Amino acid sequence: MVNVVVTGATKGIGKAVAQQFLSQGANLAICARSQADLEAVKAGFEADHPQADILIKATDMAVVAEVEAFAGMVLANWDRIDVIVNNAGVFIPGEIHNEEAGKLEKMIHTNLYSAYYLTRALLPPMISAKQGHIFNMCSIASIFAYPNGGSYSISKFALLGFSKVLREEMKRYGINVTALLPGATLTDSWSGTDLPASRFMQPEDVAGAVYNAYTMGQHTCVEEILLRPKQGDI
Repeated sequence: MVNVVVTGATKGIGKAVAQQFLSQGANLAICARSQADLEAVKAGFEADHPQADILIKATDMAVVAEVEAFAGMVLANWDRIDVIVNNAGVFIPGEIHNEEAGKLEKMIHTNLYSAYYLTRALLPPMISAKQGHIFNMCSIASIFAYPNGGSYSISKFALLGFSKVLREEMKRYGINVTALLPGATLTDSWSGTDLPASRFMQPEDVAGAVYNAYTMGQHTCVEEILLRPKQGDI
C-alpha cells in the first residue's frame, strides 16, 4: 500500500486529497491543530476504508518543534513514505502598508516553514528509496499579486520558490516535486461569501489533479498545476 502524508487534512482541499488517496487503497498520516477534528475525520475514514492504516497527530504547523514531532511519529510507524502533500496554510487578508504587525511572520511560518521543515524531516527514506512525490499547495497568489493579498501573497510566492528549488535538488534522487496553484476553491477560507458556489472550484477537483499527477508515467514529472474557476479568478 502507498503511504501518504497530508497536512491540514481535516477540511477543504487537504481532506479531499486524503480521501482521494484513501479511495485508491493508500495508508494515511494526517495532522491538523484540533485533536477532536482529527479523531472525527479518522473515524469517518476508517468506517469507509477499514483496511487503511491511519495515523493522526494534533500539530500546529507554524511551530517547528510540533512539525518535527509529527514527522517523528510518521517515521516511527513507517519505514517508507511515498507521498507528501504540504497542504497546511493560513490566509489572512490585508495590505503590506497597513496590515497588523506579525501577519507576515505568521503566514511565513505556517505557509512556508511548515513545508520546509516537514519535507526535510521526511526526505531521508525517500532519498534512500530513490522514489517519492512531494506536492506543495501554492496558490494563484504565488504568481499574481492581487488586491488585499498582502503577506499571504508573499508567503505563497516563497512557497513556489521553495518548490522550484526542491524540484531541481530531487531530480538526481528520482523524487518528483509538484507545485499546485489553485484559484478560488470552495473551502472555509470563503466562509460567509455571497458568491454562488458555481463561481468556485471544488476541493475534489484539486484532489483529482493531485492524484492524476501522482499516477503519471515514471518518466514524467508534472512540475506545476495551475487551476482556475471556469469563469476566471474572483
